[in-house]
Parts: sequence; C-alpha cells; structure tokens
Amino acid sequence: MPTRAWFPTLLYHEPLQKAGLDRFNAELADECHRLRDYDAAGRRWSAKNYPGGYTSYATLNQLHKISSTFGGLERKLTAHVRRFAKQLAFDLRGREIAMTDFWVNIMPEHAAHSLHLHPLSFISGTYYVATPRGCPGLKFEDPRLSKFMAAPPKLASARPAHRTHVTYPARAGHVILFESWLRHEVAANRTAAERISVSFNYNWS
Repeated sequence: MPTRAWFPTLLYHEPLQKAGLDRFNAELADECHRLRDYDAAGRRWSAKNYPGGYTSYATLNQLHKISSTFGGLERKLTAHVRRFAKQLAFDLRGREIAMTDFWVNIMPEHAAHSLHLHPLSFISGTYYVATPRGCPGLKFEDPRLSKFMAAPPKLASARPAHRTHVTYPARAGHVILFESWLRHEVAANRTAAERISVSFNYNWS
C-alpha cells in the first residue's frame, strides 16, 4: 500500500468487569456523595476552580490509600492499565506501575471541565459511576492540531480517525484510558441529574 498510518493515538474503552456493576456503582455513588459532604476544603476549591461542580482533585486525591472501596477499585483498574500499556508497546520489563492520583468528579447541571491534560503521569483515565441519559461524553483533541498550519478543513464525511476531535460517550461501569499527554475536555452537563466519575493517573518506576 502506498499510504500507511504511523504514530497512532490509542484510546481504551471497556467495562470494568463482566457483572455486578449496578450494585457496585450505587455503593460507589453513595461514597462519592459522602466524600463531597465531608470535604469542605474541596467544595471551597471547586467553587473557584470547578464552577457548579465538585472535585476532590485538590484535596482528597489519593482515595485508593484512604478508602477500602477505592482501594478495591484501584486493583481492578490496574489490570486494565496493564493491558493498555501492553497494547502501547511500553517496555515495562523489571519495572512497576502504580496509581499516583485518584479523585472524584461530580458534575450537576451546567458544570463543565475545560480542555486539559495530566502532567507527571503516563496513563490516565476515568471510570464512570453515574451517567444520566444525555450527559456529555469525554472529548479528545488531535494532538497534532497546533501544527496543522495551512491545512484545509476536514470533510464532514471524514472517518473518525481523520477528524480533529472525537467524543467517547460516558457509560456507567466503563473505563476509558488514554496517554496522559492527550488533551481532553467535558462539555457542560445539560441534564438535571449528576454525572459522577472518578479519575486517576498512573506512573512507572
């Protein structure tokens, strides 16, 4: 073939486990709400930096170390991260991977999360706890976008792999993983119900 694809950007999207997710997520949602009620400093930080929503990112951001529920979830997520790292062809022989950050995001109506990336980690991701019908997905940006310079616009009929943005729907019980340098955002929640997720970073040594 005269044309080949190089330098791919891979995204991983799978259910956390095969069964029992409804009960697991209901219990996890309860813990997320209790965390918000307890975390006064996080609510104050969120009021300034996460308008309309709540995140424990700046306050309680290593939940796997203080909660047995999140500790159990960490072990399940690590299995997915190992699988993704293998697909990315990372040489982890004789090396360890470890979750470094783990925090809660609660997005009521109108809350949004602007475009960002996750520095000082190599794989990041989100696990969806509660995703009301019509809530926003996770939107990723082509990492080459700033270098397109004189490129013409893409066809409306372009295949997803050729578009400048792609959005993965938020699905309760599913894990989405990506390399930490990939910029992403969440549009404003247009539903009356809360969108709840937990996000995390992994590093290696």
